Amino acid sequence: MPAVPETILILGGTLEAAEIAARLAASRKARIVTSLAGRTREPKPMAGETRIGGFGGADGLATYLEDNAVGLLIDATHPFAGTISTNARRAADICAIPLISLARPAWEAVDGDRWQRVATIADAVTAIPEGATVLLALGRQHIAPFAGRADVTFVIRMVDEPEAELPFARFVLVLGKPDLDIAAEESMLVAHGIDTIVCRNSGGRGAYAKIEAARRLGLPVIMIDRPEQPVGSHIYVSVEALLGADLLRELADPS
Repeated sequence: MPAVPETILILGGTLEAAEIAARLAASRKARIVTSLAGRTREPKPMAGETRIGGFGGADGLATYLEDNAVGLLIDATHPFAGTISTNARRAADICAIPLISLARPAWEAVDGDRWQRVATIADAVTAIPEGATVLLALGRQHIAPFAGRADVTFVIRMVDEPEAELPFARFVLVLGKPDLDIAAEESMLVAHGIDTIVCRNSGGRGAYAKIEAARRLGLPVIMIDRPEQPVGSHIYVSVEALLGADLLRELADPS
């Protein structure tokens, strides 16, 4: 079995990343550091250490890896976080350290779903029906292109209060994260009179309740397809599979 790395850096921001950090930190066999982009003002405490902010591209990440003697890099970022994942691969190559990635499966439509799949955010903007009331379930950095649809009422969900006024003609701001409870998401959709949802195909369980709620209510979902995902021998589709990798199996066992 490969030697246990003394320091592991997790590129996080997802529920899965938090779970990975908790499982690895519990063994107390390595220093676990989770890096967050810093888009949430008060992120939940993480097991191990937490680092906030960007690295300055692949070279900056490589410098961090070298300065902190990181022996293993884990990419557990959002499926749409393509830039950091690309930088992770480059930085791992520069430093000649292993990279393990989590690529959770995309959601698949089931009976009762009314999905309109689109390739890009621009396609989603044009796909919205005239005069709709839309739950815009996207990160705040992705909502600006929708501001041109002055005929639409947007219900915009954010974790934090926006720092600047939003450039929408008609909108309602809902503060908070997606609820894991289907009934709670259904109640929110009904309360705001939402008739269309726009979201990205993130996969995972963290934001799926709104999809299930839309199914119950018969609401259409404009689903933005995820970008092409990397393939390779060190890419895993679940936390359990990732923690079972040779490089992590001993660390994931707290005994």
